[in-house]
Amino acid sequence: MLFQTDRSNRKNNDHDKPEEECGIFGIYGPGLDVSRLTYYGLYALQHRGQESAGIAVSDGSGISLHKDMGLVPEVFSDDILQKLQGRMALGHVRYSTTGSSLVLNAQPLVCYYSKGMIALAHNGNLTNTADLRERLALEGSVFQSTIDSEVIVNLIARYSQGSIEDGIKMTMKQVRGAYSLAVMTEDKLIGVRDPWGVRPLCIGRLGDAYILASESCALDTVSAELIRDVEPGEIVIISEAGLVSHRTEPEERKGMCIFEYIYLARPDSIIDGFHVSEVRREMGRQLAREYPVDVDLVIPIPDSGNAAARGYALESGIPFEDGLMKNRYIGRTFIQPNQAMRDLAVRLKLNPVRNILKGKRVLMIDDSIVRGTTSGKMVKMVRDAGVKEVHMCISSPPIEWPCHYGIDTSDRDELIAAKLSVEEIRKHIGADGLHYLSMDGLLKVFGSPRNFFCTACFDGDYPIRVSGQAGKFCLENGRKCK
Repeated sequence: MLFQTDRSNRKNNDHDKPEEECGIFGIYGPGLDVSRLTYYGLYALQHRGQESAGIAVSDGSGISLHKDMGLVPEVFSDDILQKLQGRMALGHVRYSTTGSSLVLNAQPLVCYYSKGMIALAHNGNLTNTADLRERLALEGSVFQSTIDSEVIVNLIARYSQGSIEDGIKMTMKQVRGAYSLAVMTEDKLIGVRDPWGVRPLCIGRLGDAYILASESCALDTVSAELIRDVEPGEIVIISEAGLVSHRTEPEERKGMCIFEYIYLARPDSIIDGFHVSEVRREMGRQLAREYPVDVDLVIPIPDSGNAAARGYALESGIPFEDGLMKNRYIGRTFIQPNQAMRDLAVRLKLNPVRNILKGKRVLMIDDSIVRGTTSGKMVKMVRDAGVKEVHMCISSPPIEWPCHYGIDTSDRDELIAAKLSVEEIRKHIGADGLHYLSMDGLLKVFGSPRNFFCTACFDGDYPIRVSGQAGKFCLENGRKCK
């Protein structure tokens, strides 16, 4: 649905992995084919959101937008990209953590405000959305979507009577939670990261052009150079004057989501100075130090267990094999529409290599267990392939607490580690042995203090206060909410 928004006021579980949030790509590049570069950037970030995709482009006088449900290559054609011409572009891929999976909730959001037009793309999740939305509605605001991102763009427009920068600063004082933002007006591209730095956002350069992206892998895809990450609490303004930084007051502690390194980010990304693939391999090495297991083979559950399994094999000296073959044409199981299709997708996605596994004692490595559904199927699958024993190691601590900052594990009742002990989980999934990486071991991998990261999904220590029932739940369980 391609439409000129400067001429129209239209706007348009059961799984065993955390569901991703969103991916952002923005480029200020006069003279470049910005829509096509954004298309490739979003393609590189497809792992972060598979429900919808959108690109907004500014030509200096108005903003054109195309967005729809589906994967990036399904939403955009060559004809559509040729119609999206301008000096800068802003793209988004979405997985919904608030709001329904509808095209109205797809991003970027584009609207008018007192100074012209504004487009916004958001990765993260606000924790005081309900309070802000109710207040704005009572003051006369009208909402066309059900997502927290519209609350943000509403506040920015409301407070931008002086400048867009002033509007963003005032908005940052109002909103609470996780947000990495890319904001585009008719003449500026702006990057914003919340004061805790929960979700990633980096800056790249391609010749004279500047790029904002959720992960550095998107910069690599378009041959751009990674300059640095946007700092917690920082506002980066990109225009014909170049790049200018405004720093608001960061929080005393940081809150970078540690699960970005464990599972969410692509292995070839660099986030806040850490190489994701190296971190994951070291998690596997640390697992081998903590839990030496007497087996014949180490195999990963691809792809998320690949690096950790190699690390375990390197540290232990146990041979590494690709014992499970992945069908590269099957999407992640959580995007299937119903339970029957999810079960089928697990069988379609992975197939055991029987001649490698038969008669062996096998250690499977994965990054996490959320609900315990897929893990049990994996154990049964390799048993049916004729293994003597099947053990499992997880390259993160048990997930016992829900995430309120942009990963869809919002119900503690769904988390198997919140209800069962490690031994009970082992019996539930049918493994001969089960070991999780310790929290101390996980932090040792980074060499950073605990307050550098958000580890709330493991220990319930939420760095950002949560409003409403979620906040009440957190406080009633004696956990720290600031």
